[in-house]
Amino acid sequence: MGTQSKISVIGAGFSGLAAATILAKKGYQVTLIEKNDQTGGRARIWQSKGFTFDMGPSWYWMPDIFENYFNLFGKSVKDYYQLIQLDPGYRIYFGEDEIMNIPANMQELEALFEQYEPGSSVGLRKFMEQAAYKYKTAMSDYVFRPSHSITEFIDLRMMLESLRIHMLKPMSSHVRKYFKNPKLIQLLEFPVLFLGATAQKIPAMYSLMNYADLAMGTWYPMGGMHQIVKAMTKLAEEQGVKILLNTEVKKIVVDKNKATTLVTNNGNIEADFVISGADYEHTDQQLLEPKNRNYTAEYWNKRTMSPSSLLFYIGLDKKLEGIKHHNLFFDEDLDQHAKEIYTTPQWPSKPLFYVCCPSQTDDTVAPAGKENLFFLIPLAPGLEDSDELREKYYNIIMDRFENITKQKVRGHEIIKRSYAMEDFKKDYHSYKGNAYGLANTLAQTAFFKPAMRAKKVINLLFTGQLTVPGPGVPPSLISGQVAATEADKYLKGI
Repeated sequence: MGTQSKISVIGAGFSGLAAATILAKKGYQVTLIEKNDQTGGRARIWQSKGFTFDMGPSWYWMPDIFENYFNLFGKSVKDYYQLIQLDPGYRIYFGEDEIMNIPANMQELEALFEQYEPGSSVGLRKFMEQAAYKYKTAMSDYVFRPSHSITEFIDLRMMLESLRIHMLKPMSSHVRKYFKNPKLIQLLEFPVLFLGATAQKIPAMYSLMNYADLAMGTWYPMGGMHQIVKAMTKLAEEQGVKILLNTEVKKIVVDKNKATTLVTNNGNIEADFVISGADYEHTDQQLLEPKNRNYTAEYWNKRTMSPSSLLFYIGLDKKLEGIKHHNLFFDEDLDQHAKEIYTTPQWPSKPLFYVCCPSQTDDTVAPAGKENLFFLIPLAPGLEDSDELREKYYNIIMDRFENITKQKVRGHEIIKRSYAMEDFKKDYHSYKGNAYGLANTLAQTAFFKPAMRAKKVINLLFTGQLTVPGPGVPPSLISGQVAATEADKYLKGI
């Protein structure tokens, strides 16, 4: 078809922006279609009374993935935003009198481990050496495979690599091979909590997340996470991408196994190729006619989704003392909360929670003398969601936050906004109100994930958190790159 082909990309999240921009650079006519009033997908911002809230992602890990993306266009991260490393990367509250600050320096981290478990620094070095190998192997090879078929992975080298990176071993047993102290175990297992299963069901391959966390560090783009979106949007426009906001795709018209037209609330858009970065289940089940779908409703219902979340965006009329940019409240049982997300889905009895306070680092996100707070409770997707439940859990976590930090929040709120399952569904057509996409269990890894390629529509691809390589901002960025490569191959007849 050549580079004059018209490509439509649905959804301006990280994967959609990446796919659109790469294809525009190759010379295609690319239209990026977004239902909401700004780009970024879940990484939108909300501004009110002088506060700027990142509504979605707040952790900046794997800085190399972002740098590599901008390098594709002869650019660098520093061309668009200032990136600083947080030290400590984050703080864990185990209770009123026990706080663990996670240092950016590896020698300091080893000393911290020794405090909790004498001799554990040796285990940490071995654990991190393996985690580094997994990270480098996965991020240079595995994640850039489209996973159309198991044959992509059937060769001796890949099978040996799968064993070396512990594809078949559970994360929980891998961590306990090296460490006995329960608090160190919690520190190492917490990153996989958002991958969609307990550490007993997540492959030990994902200790690569510990390398990303503890070795590569926790970073922050000054101005907030939306600076990444602004940068990607600017780059997309520089490459010639046409961006349509407040435009929702209602139907993908298919004729003779080819997508020809997108029906939107603002008229029809003709396309030679379509990439959907919208929620996969929504595209599959709502935008396509039954005869053109990849999967059945039953298939989707049986997928293991990553958690949803109950979020609170809080603007305070004062500053808080002592808390860090990122704060994890592990003063209750992690295993119990994980079971109530994944094993017996229910509103948690004693929820763990996370608090982000970017105004501790960045004075542009809150008025002078005031504080910007973001509270998050991970939840099982698909639960009942009501104002009463939201308020109940607000008070549960505020009781503990105020007790542990010994300072009041309630009564000082200038702004208080909640966000949970029903909002994820309304704003993003998110299946069961999930916040992070599809769970990264072994049964949903690589070619076991929902396929990137449409089975019955030859010029349609899916990208984002519900397909390869998986949930999170860096994987979504990579997913868009993979989808762009596959679209280009099709359009060139390769």
